[in-house]
Amino acid sequence: MSLLKSVTTFGGWTLISRITGFFRDVVLANYLGAGLVSDAFFVSFKLPNLFRSLFAEGAFSAAFVPIFSQKLAGGDKKQAVKFAAQAISVLAVLVGLFVLIMEVIMPAVVMVLAPGFANDAGKIELAVFLSRITFPFLLLVSIVSFQSGILNSLGKFAAPAAAPVILNLTMITSVFVFMPFLATPAYRIALAIPIAGVLEVLWLNYFLRREGVFVTPQKDVLNLISSDEIKMLFKRIAPGVFGAGIYQINMMVDTILVSLVGTGAISWLYYANRLQQLPLGVVGAAIGVAVLPILSKQVKSEDSIAARRTQDKAIEYGALMSMPAAAALIVLAAPTVNVLFQHGKFGGLQTLMTSKAVIAYALGLPLYVMVKAMAPNFFARGDTKTPVKYSAVVLLANLIFSAALMVPFGHVGIATATTIAAFVSVFQYVRGLKKRGYWSFSAELKKRMAKIFVCSTLMGVILYAERCLLTWWNPNWLEFSVIVKLLLLGIIGSVAVLAFLLMIKMCGIVDVFTFGKNMMARRRKRK
Repeated sequence: MSLLKSVTTFGGWTLISRITGFFRDVVLANYLGAGLVSDAFFVSFKLPNLFRSLFAEGAFSAAFVPIFSQKLAGGDKKQAVKFAAQAISVLAVLVGLFVLIMEVIMPAVVMVLAPGFANDAGKIELAVFLSRITFPFLLLVSIVSFQSGILNSLGKFAAPAAAPVILNLTMITSVFVFMPFLATPAYRIALAIPIAGVLEVLWLNYFLRREGVFVTPQKDVLNLISSDEIKMLFKRIAPGVFGAGIYQINMMVDTILVSLVGTGAISWLYYANRLQQLPLGVVGAAIGVAVLPILSKQVKSEDSIAARRTQDKAIEYGALMSMPAAAALIVLAAPTVNVLFQHGKFGGLQTLMTSKAVIAYALGLPLYVMVKAMAPNFFARGDTKTPVKYSAVVLLANLIFSAALMVPFGHVGIATATTIAAFVSVFQYVRGLKKRGYWSFSAELKKRMAKIFVCSTLMGVILYAERCLLTWWNPNWLEFSVIVKLLLLGIIGSVAVLAFLLMIKMCGIVDVFTFGKNMMARRRKRK
């Protein structure tokens, strides 16, 4: 499967996942608002997701997928599946023990993650109780990550990308389904999280069986830990725990510091981050997932020219999709937050505070996508240590700038510090890849990136002009019904996107219109 097809397949399903995620967040905003209860819930929700990115989707994928892909490339699928079964058996036991320990020490964990809760005993108790409900999700999602890694290595991206839809739909329906049993919405939504984990495991197991992959759990875990292959896997995982989870680690630092800002601040950053996560998840995650198995096979076959070409395309595709998305978020931050979240307990003040953080996060969006596109170049070579060194520097930069900016600018300063840290991260990756001779920016790629930046900026100008025109037509248009506001935003967004597509076609970057026709023609030919 080509890189572009892999990215579009994974990205398309991820887009559906993000859309359902927005419906989920609309429900959360309506029932939880942005105050004491929502702050406590989001801490409990972030906790398993932090370790999920570190242990499961981050470090485990970065270490497991290259090894599994190279075994498949060697033509021995049976041995590859056997290795996978051994790996998940060890991982499940270790993560299970970790979950049990965390359940016991949860009060201390919550205090570390949200020290600002110290002066409110009720807030701490609620956060601890909800965290104990949600944290077992970590074990389940670790298994899901393992299943996804196998399917991705086999060139199957749709089912793993669709799995998060299950989480979103389960959280949405739980508000209503569990209403007769639990009076508090936060309890209902928290309970839905581990239930969704079970459903995701069953979902991906079905697709593995369709591919003829039957993974049997291994009982002799103690003996497996001492095997050479498992030792090699966990040697790569250990540094990857820190290196692959750079984004989530920065989010954890943000949570710790923003808890000191005041009630509501955690929620403002959560909702702002969710808006940034739409393009970051669709573009960044899709590119990172699609590039890793492709690069792993090219590195295995020592095809350096193809590997460089793959990296070039990954960077270009990332810029092509993330730069205009960043421009749109910056210009339409307030209207978007208003339309999506300003309902029920989420009011005008929450919209204002959240939209400021959206702008700060959006400035760093293309940078984080670039990092996700470049990191697989190290992981494909079995190098998980170098990203650790980079992450240490980035974390330090994020901490320093967050501490410096949070006093004068509050939660916006913390979001801005995350963007500054992204600049540091990109600089390190570009320098590191060039220094090792793995890849460097070609003159042609720089030229194409510059064109994409100019087209994205012009698209932002068009969006701003349309927004001003809309405000001139009716200064109170944000007080219209949700359907009307969505329609108006859809119109001005569609005009700007069409203008962007025309500009990149005129600049010779890509003809999206011809590409779409060719894709449809190829599909008809296959049928």
